[in-house]
Amino acid sequence: MKKPKISIIILNYNTKKLLDQVISSVLETTNNIDFEIIVSDNNSSDGSIEMVKNKFPQVILIENKENGGFAKGNNIAIEKSSGEFILLLNSDTIVQKDCIEKCVAFLEAGDEKMGAVGCRVLLKDGTLDHACRRGFPTPSASFFYFLKFHKLFPHHKTFSKYTLSYLSEFETNEVDALTGAFMLLKRDVIKKVGLLDEDFFMYGEDLDWCFRIKESGYKIMYYPEVSIIHLKGQSSKKRPVKITYAFYNAMIIFYKKHYKNKYNRIVNFFMYLAIYTKFVLSLLKGFFKNH
Repeated sequence: MKKPKISIIILNYNTKKLLDQVISSVLETTNNIDFEIIVSDNNSSDGSIEMVKNKFPQVILIENKENGGFAKGNNIAIEKSSGEFILLLNSDTIVQKDCIEKCVAFLEAGDEKMGAVGCRVLLKDGTLDHACRRGFPTPSASFFYFLKFHKLFPHHKTFSKYTLSYLSEFETNEVDALTGAFMLLKRDVIKKVGLLDEDFFMYGEDLDWCFRIKESGYKIMYYPEVSIIHLKGQSSKKRPVKITYAFYNAMIIFYKKHYKNKYNRIVNFFMYLAIYTKFVLSLLKGFFKNH
């Protein structure tokens, strides 16, 4: 049996309508490349599994017995996939015309050191999702981001090291990190750097993966010639406290893993303080918003 060129992996947890939408968008817009779609379902209870079985019998469905998180669910699917390329695709996205084929062609045409590609990711209002091309959150980059210098000086390279807002969103550029909502990789790269780190339950695993890819000598490219729409936050609205905790806990895990040993205790103290402060402020903001 002929292997597909690309394995499109969609993690799902109780997002039945979104899952239906994203699978349909892939099938409608991807016509000139051999692909397989693998849905890794993290024990959904909203009818997602039945919907896939009934409406998309061609989709490979993995029924996980528990919600082990984003990284674990995707890793299970990656290990079962057979494509030369792997695409992580969020269930809350809508793929635009020719997006997948052109990204594969771009990655395939690049040099051997090009390891991963991300497209232009647009939010529902048409603005750019800045997570689709980021710098790494070094202490200095995080400091300027925390103080919102990137908003005061969006075109300043030093003050916008995390958001990369000094780069045009319409130009192809090498970047530090992409979003796990749409991340295309070569299988050979995954073999070299390893799977997603399952210490990250939700958030941070894409940033960590990109960090390891760059450390291994590969380039990560932002390719804005094509795009997807990201209906961001749709899958996490029902569990705001848990989601907020997962987000800031991911920051702590990432910092300890990649930066703690590179900086002194004073820098580390202030980094942890900043993260915990942001966490508390986010909880308070959510509390007053709902009361």
